[in-house]
Amino acid sequence: MNKNDLINEIATSAKITKKEAEATLNAMLEKISNALKNDESATLVGFGSFSVSKRAAREGVNPLTKEKIKIPAKNVVKFKAGKKLNSAIN
Repeated sequence: MNKNDLINEIATSAKITKKEAEATLNAMLEKISNALKNDESATLVGFGSFSVSKRAAREGVNPLTKEKIKIPAKNVVKFKAGKKLNSAIN
């Protein structure tokens, strides 16, 4: 399912227009992104939790040249599925 499919499903389920569904979805995604940017987590009870994890700088190896390279530290987004989501797919 891609974003357009999701918008269509939301519009049908909520009995709203596709424009309203798209605006709602975009607002939700923006708010989750803003929370993560501010080092907060975003929890949708039953669905799951989004959080930011800090990955430390490390040393790696270029597989082509076998040369050592430095991999910089960065923040990564993590998602942990909620109980309802897990039980829905199992």
